[in-house]
Amino acid sequence: MTVEAEAGEPMLAVAARAGITIPTGCLMGSCHACEVELADGTPICACISAIPAGQPVVKINLYTDPLW
Repeated sequence: MTVEAEAGEPMLAVAARAGITIPTGCLMGSCHACEVELADGTPICACISAIPAGQPVVKINLYTDPLW
């Protein structure tokens, strides 16, 4: 799925707009319930992450993704 987003936009907001639910817990990055994996394998907490500037495409893998 492809979703357009602005740099600095919270990842959870972008996912919600696309109809994707990313589980959350503490909303502070401590519990890692919202952890997703960038295409390069880097794990990040979606609750405290935003779309980076200067990166036209951000690809993430979700735990619910059957290929992940």
